[in-house]
Amino acid sequence: MVYPFDYFQHRRDCQRKRSERASRIAHLPEPYRLPLSPSERSILGKPIDELVQDVHSRATSPIDILRAYGKVAIRAHEATNCLTEVMLPEAEEWARSGVNLKGPLAGVPVSLKDSIAVGGFDVSVGYSSNTGKPYEKDGSIVRILKDAGAVPFVKTALPITLLSFESTNDVWGRCTNPHNAKYSPGGSSGGEGALLAMNGSRIGIGSDVAGS
Repeated sequence: MVYPFDYFQHRRDCQRKRSERASRIAHLPEPYRLPLSPSERSILGKPIDELVQDVHSRATSPIDILRAYGKVAIRAHEATNCLTEVMLPEAEEWARSGVNLKGPLAGVPVSLKDSIAVGGFDVSVGYSSNTGKPYEKDGSIVRILKDAGAVPFVKTALPITLLSFESTNDVWGRCTNPHNAKYSPGGSSGGEGALLAMNGSRIGIGSDVAGS
């Protein structure tokens, strides 16, 4: 008999989620493994309004924007362990047909705290018992973002239950500060903070209880 808080089941669930994340990163399409191109560096330096105008005028593809930020996000994760769910392949599909490319955030990559529901992915909040239970559909925040043209592409680290000053939990491990790995980026939206500090996202959604 397996009890809900069985320690060995907890360890298996944590290892499974970390293995899934590692496999997703290892099997990303080739463009994400290449160095940043001059055009991608230009994309990373543009303000949001210019990116949106470029998408509206079709001067820039939402896929090109996504891949530029996706590359940096993966490097930020390698340095800080800031990502939980890596949704880049799905994000490419959303950028092609699942978002409003005439909206006010057309083509803008958006990172989401792990507690925000995205269809097809877990909302673990650092609990192993919440893993392996992907949501059937997007939550309201994600629907609003897609309606505005934004492209959710990764989910980010947090502490268990969101109530802590450091973004650490057994499922995903410890997120570190990009400026000094001996420290935490804080909590509860530490993964968002680390990712944004390394320019790996354009907009990050924290949505927490204490204004971190």
